[in-house]
Amino acid sequence: MKAKKGFTLREVCGEQIIVAEGRENIDFSKIISMNESSAYLWKSVQGKDFTTEDLTNLLTSEYEVDRGTANKDARKIAARWIEAGIAE
Repeated sequence: MKAKKGFTLREVCGEQIIVAEGRENIDFSKIISMNESSAYLWKSVQGKDFTTEDLTNLLTSEYEVDRGTANKDARKIAARWIEAGIAE
């Protein structure tokens, strides 16, 4: 899996928002807001190929969470990113 090019995480009014750059990525019908942990993951995987296992490892190294919960959360986050069109 890889984060698609043309999407940047920015802080807007205290919120972490994915901003599309370039005409081909602009879709004003949805705004992609990220919480602290998903923003941390997004920043960590930029420009890299990654798996849900990589996301799980990042979560367990940064937060006090058991591996099973981290893996479940990593799978949900990856699925949401793909559904939103910001990862492939």
